[in-house]
Amino acid sequence: MASGTDEALKHSGSVLAALSEKLYIIRGSCGAGSAVKMVNQLLAGVHIASAAEAMAFGARLGLNTRLLFDVITNSGGTSWMFENRGPHMIENDYTPLSALDIFVKDLGIVSREGSSRRVPLHIANIAHQLFLSGSAAGWGRLDDAAVVKVYETLSGVKVEGKLPVLNKESALQSLPPEWPVDPINEIRTLTENSLRTLIVLDDDPTGTQTVHDIEVLTEWSIESLIEEFKKRPKCFFILTNSRALTSEKASALIADICRNIDSAAKSVEKADYTVVLRGDSTLRGHFPEEADAAVSVLGEMDAWIICPFFLQGGRYTIGDTHYVADSDRLVPAGETEFAKDAAFGYKSSNLREWVEEKTKGQRPASSVSSISIQLLRNGGPDAVCEHLCNLQKGSTCIVNAASERDMTVFAAGMIKAELKGKHFLCRTAASFVSTRVGIIQKSPILPNDIGISRERNGGLIVVGSYVPKTTKQVEELKLQYGHVLKTIEISVNKVAMESSETREEEINRAAEMADVYLRNHKDTFIMTSRELITGKTPSESLEINFKVSSALVEIVRRITTRPRYILAKGGITSSDLATKALEAKRAKVVGQALAGIPVWQLGPESRHPKVPYIVFPGNVGDSNALAEVVKRWAHPGRLSTKELLLEAERGSYAVGAFNVYNLEGVEAVVAAAEEENSPAILQIHPSALKEGGVPLIACCISAAEQASVPITVHFDHGNSKQELLEVLEMGFDSLMVDGSHLPFKDNVSYTKYISSLAHSKKMLVEAELGRLSGTEDDLTVADYEAKLTDINQAHEFIDATAIDALAVCIGNVHGKYPSSGPNLRLDLLKDLYGLCSKKGVHVVLHGASGLSKEIIEECIKLGVRKFNVNTEVRKAYMDALSSPNKKDLINVMASAKEAMKAVIAEKMRLFGSAGKAC
Repeated sequence: MASGTDEALKHSGSVLAALSEKLYIIRGSCGAGSAVKMVNQLLAGVHIASAAEAMAFGARLGLNTRLLFDVITNSGGTSWMFENRGPHMIENDYTPLSALDIFVKDLGIVSREGSSRRVPLHIANIAHQLFLSGSAAGWGRLDDAAVVKVYETLSGVKVEGKLPVLNKESALQSLPPEWPVDPINEIRTLTENSLRTLIVLDDDPTGTQTVHDIEVLTEWSIESLIEEFKKRPKCFFILTNSRALTSEKASALIADICRNIDSAAKSVEKADYTVVLRGDSTLRGHFPEEADAAVSVLGEMDAWIICPFFLQGGRYTIGDTHYVADSDRLVPAGETEFAKDAAFGYKSSNLREWVEEKTKGQRPASSVSSISIQLLRNGGPDAVCEHLCNLQKGSTCIVNAASERDMTVFAAGMIKAELKGKHFLCRTAASFVSTRVGIIQKSPILPNDIGISRERNGGLIVVGSYVPKTTKQVEELKLQYGHVLKTIEISVNKVAMESSETREEEINRAAEMADVYLRNHKDTFIMTSRELITGKTPSESLEINFKVSSALVEIVRRITTRPRYILAKGGITSSDLATKALEAKRAKVVGQALAGIPVWQLGPESRHPKVPYIVFPGNVGDSNALAEVVKRWAHPGRLSTKELLLEAERGSYAVGAFNVYNLEGVEAVVAAAEEENSPAILQIHPSALKEGGVPLIACCISAAEQASVPITVHFDHGNSKQELLEVLEMGFDSLMVDGSHLPFKDNVSYTKYISSLAHSKKMLVEAELGRLSGTEDDLTVADYEAKLTDINQAHEFIDATAIDALAVCIGNVHGKYPSSGPNLRLDLLKDLYGLCSKKGVHVVLHGASGLSKEIIEECIKLGVRKFNVNTEVRKAYMDALSSPNKKDLINVMASAKEAMKAVIAEKMRLFGSAGKAC
């Protein structure tokens, strides 16, 4: 409005001068000019006062003052002053163009002149009193339209015409039905046949939030761009991070990139392109500066396209007004926290007015064209094409959209216009990009999809964004996972406002702590303190942002441990970490972690090649979104024994369960498993538990958690109900209920009871049917007590007890086999596996020590998925203790561990589990 007011005042001044000259000639006396001015100020003051009174009255009547203003300006009751000052009142914007105190002075002169000439100026005097009241209230230096505040104070209403908050469901349902045909396949055909590449200049990395299988460049040398053009891609991104720069630097950067793009395109035969300036969906960023910079290099475009629609972020444009979804409401963008951004704030929610506001009147709202939802849904791509082709060259066009179909219809129409020779410069959010190149959305990416499901190091989560939405998400993350995450809070005051020494100490502290946590397999959460520190000017605020961002960069740069994944929250944060801390020059967008949250794989030149990099925008998702992503990407923890055996069943191999008694035994199993890349089970016998107690269990669990391969902890041969009830509370992954010494019915009852309790704790239950002869840990079963598993009893036993694994007796023994060798009933094993496999029960064979390679392999073929190993490992340990030349306890421990490890590793290779760790 500023430019319109200035123009009107100049025009008014010239008219007054001309009229004053004529009046001077007619009157033939002095003072004509000042007299005309008094009459003009009387009318102006009365008009402003009456406009204020009318708008206050409308507000008191409950009318929407913005709509009221639109109605009056199109009726006979309007006036130039009403149209000029009304918007100031509606927008509550009283930046002084003509101060209220001017009318206190001028109407005072009018009042005195009327009194001296005995002319009753009732209306002017009342207007004067209104302006006096406003001045007395302290509003004298505000714009003269602030006289409306007098009415607001007296009546208790607000004239400020905020756009209404809409009910989301009602607003969307009130729109016409969508265009009936999805043009996505047409777009894919058109783009595949076109040589024109869509080049997206992304002012932060979050613009990739709707695409997949697209390259991102973080540098834009002509050589790199030529290489990219030669690939003939439909699209690629260039990460500019320009939102972190000052306006001048952003403009220079965009101009430089555009020059390189143009030069590269001219070097590649038939290379053509369309430039998209991807910006924030809540209208923040360097507009129109970046667009002006691009045009200065690439030449004038047929039109600028403004399209901030972004479904995944809840951004809709309806009736030319941009809305931000907040639960079940649609809030005008100008009324949200995003509009109050210290560097990129704005007031207008209507995109036409936003263009005028941002261009400082150079592109008036009245000159901005609009593609309505009605046109998209009733006319389709052809209507869009016709509209775009008829735009005046160099004009601006905003795009309404409330669904992905709307966006697809527009993209198809735009492509058709481009095929007719039109060239557009687009300022858009992320949704436009994916529809413009015909990308079909796919399900969220999970760690399994890119092969990191069993990576052991912790994930790194870095949060720098300060928008209120991020703060809520951080609070929810800490509430849900604070007990699991290792949190490091960075003091913004220390890194941005205090001495360089204090800043360095804070950075060093955070990097050292993070390294320790990540190495110890802990997901690590680095966050800036939540107090928002801003500067006195936008440039000062950007400088503070830079100091905070650069501190986060330095922290991540100093972390030497390769994280399992990296999550960066906030546009500037994610850009700086990718380019400066991780030194990525290119990356591939593999998909999204959640809707609107892209996942990159870092390029080979980066510090951590192929590490998943989750770019989490500051303004995306509900309060639970950050916690949800961390939950999906956090290390799944140890596999259960059941999962180990399921994997063995799928892979037709067996897992070794090795009895352990002390630290050396535990370390031997884990070391062999890691060396052979094999899963394994640490197994504790009741006698070992009696000697080692809870510390032995804790040692096994800790070793399993720290191992780089899947390890579980199993309690073996639980033949005492009281003992098993205690074992259920000790942290084991699985247990064996051994009622083999009991009569069949008692065995069933005993096993069923414990099985039910164990399953409630998600523990695998193994049981034995039949009885093995031999000795294990001083427990001996005589040959005459041993008996084979009965196939008919097995059927009943499994159904009655709901066990997960059956330890079968087929002639196997605990301890050493007789000199004649083992005599296993493999035919019985075959029948038992046939029964068990139908019921989802795994077959276990105790007494694997002393079995030949051929027998082991045949047992695996016949379905054995878990072998218990004890005797051979114990013998290796005892032999190591008795060997000479052990000068120190450390030497004894080391040699014993190595001796056991060798036996265990051999068994893993024999069982077929080597190389099967997942």
